[in-house]
Amino acid sequence: MGKKKTRFKPQGGRSGRVGTNQNNQNQNNHNPRRRRRRGTENNARQQVSVSDYDAVESTNGDTTMHAGYGLLELHPNGYGFLRSPATNYERERTDPFVPGTMIEKYRLRPGVMIRGFIQQTRKSQGPRVREIVDVDGLPPDDYADVKTFDSLTPINPEEWYRLETKPTQLTTRIMDLLTPLGRGQRALIVAPPRSGKTILLQHISSGIAANYPGVKLMVLLIDERPEEVTDMKRNVVGEVVASSLDQDVESHVRLSQLMIERCKRLAEMGKDVFLLMDSITRLARAFNKWVGNTGRTMSGGVDIKAMDIPKKLFATARAFEEGGSLTIVGTALVDTGSRMDDLIFQEFKGTGNMELVLDRKLADRRVWPAIDIQQSGTRREELLHSPDVLHAVTMLRRTLSTMHHVDAMEQLTRQLGRFQTNEEFIHLIAGAKGLD
Repeated sequence: MGKKKTRFKPQGGRSGRVGTNQNNQNQNNHNPRRRRRRGTENNARQQVSVSDYDAVESTNGDTTMHAGYGLLELHPNGYGFLRSPATNYERERTDPFVPGTMIEKYRLRPGVMIRGFIQQTRKSQGPRVREIVDVDGLPPDDYADVKTFDSLTPINPEEWYRLETKPTQLTTRIMDLLTPLGRGQRALIVAPPRSGKTILLQHISSGIAANYPGVKLMVLLIDERPEEVTDMKRNVVGEVVASSLDQDVESHVRLSQLMIERCKRLAEMGKDVFLLMDSITRLARAFNKWVGNTGRTMSGGVDIKAMDIPKKLFATARAFEEGGSLTIVGTALVDTGSRMDDLIFQEFKGTGNMELVLDRKLADRRVWPAIDIQQSGTRREELLHSPDVLHAVTMLRRTLSTMHHVDAMEQLTRQLGRFQTNEEFIHLIAGAKGLD
């Protein structure tokens, strides 16, 4: 007698459908040759639809196993897929499926890098993770002992990131003096158009890569021009992940959340992560479209719920008392002529603990870096600078505050260029000579 048609449900909760209909099954039962061939198989092929992928349970003898890895992205229904860094973590039909039972067994969290053995089935049946070898370098049984991000104790940044690399790189030298960055800093770069924002980010990344090779450096580009993405990939040593302006809103939202989860997983394991995010403004625009119209809209066309998730993503930057940190340097666009952009900036203003303001007038005069000294600064900088350096920086700010902000930056770059290092410059200021 022929086999009865069976139905089963995948982890996603959606029912599948057997790949043969009743008529074909009856014909197979009356065909001795086909019946004998089917009898040699362990189980009839069954195909089910999970989200936009086909996840298949197959025990055919012609399947193969191979080693693979990927970043875990969870589905609300409990299962997940491994996204490949080689494809910019985009959704692909060849992404291995991770069963919900495996996720529950090892208490896997979104954003972990999983290495394991993948069962490669037929082309119409997506690959499936059969065995996990390690989770971010840990045995899968040990990963459950890692404390969650929210259970760790956040503290003020206390360890200084030194960005200074060479004498001619004045941008990072000035940042070290006036807007120091610490491990766990939540920094906001306020940038009008054509004020040197992209170059500034590249200089920051160069300083981190040169001075702290053990820090995980990442760049997240949202709704950027494709040529800007290429330029970043060529000039940044760290990992660059991008959802350019030719991609849809869903891509912007999904990729930004996945990358923040990745940073959180590394930080909760005691690692130091440095994320450059360009830009928060475009990210907030994407979420404004994504949430739809809830009926409550603020001025500028921003939905009242649109800022919730972007602000939450930016707020994940912190240092932990138990060890590990997540530093986020995000950019906010201003003076674009858009009321929405101005409102987004106002929503994020004050959420960071370091603010660096770029000035268009300085950029027009080709004074680099185009930093507005009086408007820029770091909260609790006394935790990052030594008492001697803090005293020298205070004297420097007092001197520069008496000048127009354009003249102040011109004078600072001129005087700083006379010295090979910031240390030499600080010794001059500590001697109460000031700026001539």
